[in-house]
Amino acid sequence: MKNWIKGGVLTTSCFLFSLLPVYAEEAAKVPPKLNGADTAWVMVSTALVMLMLPGLALFYGGMVRRKNVLSTLMHSFIPLGVITVQWLMFGYSLSFAGADVGHFIGNLDKMFFSGIQMTTLNAGAPTIPDFIFSMFQLMFAVITAALISGGIAERVSFKGYVVFIFMWSTVVYDPIAHWVWGGGWLQGLGALDFAGGTVVHIASGTAALAAALVLKKRRGFPGTLMIPHNLPFTLLGAGLLWFGWFGFNAGSALAANETAVLAFTNTQIATGAGMLGWLLAEYLKAGKGSALGAASGAVAGLVAITPAAGFVEPIWALFIGFVVGMLCFQAVILKVKLGYDDSLDAFGVHAVGGTWGAIATGLFVTVGGTGMLAGNMKQVGIQILAVAACATYSFIVTYILVLIIDKTIGFRVSDEEEEVGLDTSQHGESGYNMV
Repeated sequence: MKNWIKGGVLTTSCFLFSLLPVYAEEAAKVPPKLNGADTAWVMVSTALVMLMLPGLALFYGGMVRRKNVLSTLMHSFIPLGVITVQWLMFGYSLSFAGADVGHFIGNLDKMFFSGIQMTTLNAGAPTIPDFIFSMFQLMFAVITAALISGGIAERVSFKGYVVFIFMWSTVVYDPIAHWVWGGGWLQGLGALDFAGGTVVHIASGTAALAAALVLKKRRGFPGTLMIPHNLPFTLLGAGLLWFGWFGFNAGSALAANETAVLAFTNTQIATGAGMLGWLLAEYLKAGKGSALGAASGAVAGLVAITPAAGFVEPIWALFIGFVVGMLCFQAVILKVKLGYDDSLDAFGVHAVGGTWGAIATGLFVTVGGTGMLAGNMKQVGIQILAVAACATYSFIVTYILVLIIDKTIGFRVSDEEEEVGLDTSQHGESGYNMV
């Protein structure tokens, strides 16, 4: 009897195990399915990132002189129109439509969203529609272009700026986005960039430096004091950026899951630490902590945690944020010593902060166990390569592009236009009509 029972159990077990490949094959055939929670979260995140544009407008707008406030606000606002059209025409396709020679840039298969239907799910995030993925990525392209304006504020023509951001997004942003996120060569090497350290911050920060060098300094810089005219604007803008950044980072999980929660948590921690790091550095140098310093430190913390948000534990987010606050403070001081006019510290905060964040991602990534703390220095080397490639490409191409625009249609305004203010000379308006 016992032998009969054993034989029956053995036969049944063998039969069940023989079915496993069948079940596995059937499971593999199950098509991707829309997830309502994931879709809703990415829609909300897209709106949060869009809110960062008025936040950036106020952040930058408060730091310029009164005669240039509308111009500076427009530099953050107009990309919502220009880059949206560019993205529909071919920007999304160049970034995410598959690789051409050398995995350098996407093809044109998705021009004007060709082939995308309401029911089309995204290939990389198959629980959300391709439409909402494209809109989420659009907001990244928009704010990246707007960030560059911080390096060239108070001295550029509006016409030249509009042409510049359209062209820059096409020849710089779209290729780099493809390299890192769209199946390009850096993604193939294993470079980690959760939400845009290389694609957004290093690309825009180095572009701002290149443009500032071509267009030269503002009249009177650095001898003339160019004091921010409205620091309450800047603090309010920093708060809106902080709020919107939760969508920027946590939304990059592309799902309502535990990774999104980790990114959300790390965003808050690093930002608070960045603020304190900057204020400490400021206090050690000047004996006071300023409102501008608090706002700048918070933004530096946001920048640095962006590439690492979904990859590191909260304790490392604290360290990344605190270090970047002190580091970016020193970078901003350095511009005066070196003599370049990065008007609103786009390079000092975004390029420097993004570089530290990208390298720190390789140093401290423990989610997935690939970083230095997991005994893998190779990831650090890949991160450094990604930083160098994105920074070099963005700087060189931007430098050439700004030269071409300035020599053709004009980019730098005349001395007279700069003196009267860009609000009047470029828009025929005034930010403050005192009557």
